[in-house]
Amino acid sequence: MKVHFYSRPDCSLCEEGLRSLKLVQEEIPFEIEVINIEEDEALHEKYMVMIPVVEKEGEVIQYGILDYASLYESLQ
Repeated sequence: MKVHFYSRPDCSLCEEGLRSLKLVQEEIPFEIEVINIEEDEALHEKYMVMIPVVEKEGEVIQYGILDYASLYESLQ
């Protein structure tokens, strides 16, 4: 399974969110693809006020302040 993690540079909330996602990854095997929204104008417009955003199979499963328990449940 591949999970998209939408982020941007110098985003402390994104760094915290990625740490939470990697903790879940220690329990559940999946691949994380980190995507910088600043490299794509459409993604920047779509996610600029939501990041970090975690997407699985084309569906946003969590954004903003990411929480380990909810991520774990969504990624099982």
